[in-house]
Amino acid sequence: MHTVLIADDEPLMRELLEFRLGQRNFRVVTAADGREALERLEDADPDAIVLDAMMPVHDGFEVLRRMRGSEKHAKTPVIMLTARRGEKDVVGALELGANDYLVKPFMPEELLARLTRLLQDK
Repeated sequence: MHTVLIADDEPLMRELLEFRLGQRNFRVVTAADGREALERLEDADPDAIVLDAMMPVHDGFEVLRRMRGSEKHAKTPVIMLTARRGEKDVVGALELGANDYLVKPFMPEELLARLTRLLQDK
């Protein structure tokens, strides 16, 4: 069973993703802001992360930057899931090391397919 960290400041988004991933036998850990996401990274050691770009305390880009700079999480798959659709945002996230980028609104089945693909490589 794979563990996935959902880091998003919208409670409904966390609930939706937790429910959908739970249906597919993923263990889900959630975080409501960037600081909490970094804490969950350490205590839950997830197999993958679904990361919102716009969160309080540390945004998703800062969380990603810190992950890629750490030995432990440098290779953990990350899907950015955000309302930010600008070229600068997408390219910036990919350059920082995001494995994939999905723009809200999104199709949950597409996210699940992308997540499953990333985890097959692990």
